[in-house]
Amino acid sequence: MTSAPLWISLAGSLVCVALPRLSAGAIRWTALGTSLAGLAVSLVLFLLYRIGAGDPVVQWTREIPLLPAFGISWRTGVDGVSLPLMVLTGIAATTATLFSWNIDKRVREYHALVLVLVGAVYGVFICRDLLLLFVFYELAVIPKYFLIAIWGSTRREYAAMKLVLYSFAGGTLVLVGLACTWTQTGTFAMDTLQDHAFPETFQFWAFPATFIGFAVLAGIWPLHTWAPTGHVAAPTGTSMLLAGVVMKLGAYGALRFPMTLFPQGWEAWRDELALLAAIGILHGAVCALAQRDFKFVIGYSSISHMGFVLLGFMTLEEKGLSGAVLQMFSHGVLACLLFAVVGRMVHSRTGTRDLAELHAWQLSRQLPLAAGTFVIAGLAAIGMPGFSGFIAELHVLTGTWKAFPLLLVPAALGIAIGVAYTLGAYQKAFASDGTPPEGPCHPLTLQEKTGALLLIATTVLVGVFPGLLLDRILPSLQLVLP
Repeated sequence: MTSAPLWISLAGSLVCVALPRLSAGAIRWTALGTSLAGLAVSLVLFLLYRIGAGDPVVQWTREIPLLPAFGISWRTGVDGVSLPLMVLTGIAATTATLFSWNIDKRVREYHALVLVLVGAVYGVFICRDLLLLFVFYELAVIPKYFLIAIWGSTRREYAAMKLVLYSFAGGTLVLVGLACTWTQTGTFAMDTLQDHAFPETFQFWAFPATFIGFAVLAGIWPLHTWAPTGHVAAPTGTSMLLAGVVMKLGAYGALRFPMTLFPQGWEAWRDELALLAAIGILHGAVCALAQRDFKFVIGYSSISHMGFVLLGFMTLEEKGLSGAVLQMFSHGVLACLLFAVVGRMVHSRTGTRDLAELHAWQLSRQLPLAAGTFVIAGLAAIGMPGFSGFIAELHVLTGTWKAFPLLLVPAALGIAIGVAYTLGAYQKAFASDGTPPEGPCHPLTLQEKTGALLLIATTVLVGVFPGLLLDRILPSLQLVLP
């Protein structure tokens, strides 16, 4: 059952390309139905996951030998960390499809590639074999190249190539560490590897190599520059998936591989990596504050918020780690919502992302729902109580206080600057009394309203009832904590 979202997504992609008589409208509905089916299965697994004291952490496990001589098997299973991210993937895929309803160029290929991407992301979250996890991790990058290079804008070929080169460079580091790990154990099974005591000298170099390799896709400073250009160049639905779930693959891979298998290396390098995370929080916030392009504001803010994930990882503390995982989910939802507002609700109607030009459009009057959605998403992103971002950042900051008290300064400054660029972007883009340069904007479509409502409901639900996720996340982190 855990593999169902993966096969559903790939089957939906196959339907899109294998049935040439399907109209563009039928393709869109096929993609939406496929995304909803993956979300439904993920929600069923999430609700059926047992969290009692005597229940196993990893559930619904399955193993089918593929290449026994090399220790490779189809090993699947889910725990309290992977399940919320599977739900996030379903939500991101569904809303990205709704906000891609306006795509009219090569509709069949676009939605087929999106579903391959979504299927690969599901594959990463269900695999309990490190080699297969890595295969799906790399597979997720390939559709991103074509989605940006073909349907993107603003130096799309450059942005697509930069994303691929950075991702594959990081993947090379991971592959080297993976190969060396196999030579010592003869297996890729996570359950076996986590009980193996690797030599300290091996962990000392294997941890930073594999962690940095994964963290490139999570936007770690200073290897983050692919992300803002990729976000800005990508079409709206693709931006939502890139920020919402693809960046989470880097953080998830780091948690599953180096942080679980190399605890001594983790402890040896935590100070340096925590410093990089704190710099990333502050750097992303300052860059967001200086942008004139509305989408670049959201792109750099995404780097800043992913810095809280990496900082929480380095605390070596339950609060910090649980906050980091919760931040992965929260940021995924809010990034989807913010890119939807900027890319689909605003840019597609005004033809510009320049904040100075948007100031004349009176968007708060013409698109009050878009303005209200941005306010909600912005408040949630800067940590307003009642939304998912608040409890996530609170846990990370609590763990940081215990582990790195001095790093609370750049983290707090990042949050304060986040308030400034969020309010500044709203003031410039929505709050004006000027004369619009063109006619009135078209009102929001039903698809846009539905997608925004789903994302808002999710961040509010988790913000009011964080135990829905934390009760599942915390037991799973006991396998990670040294």
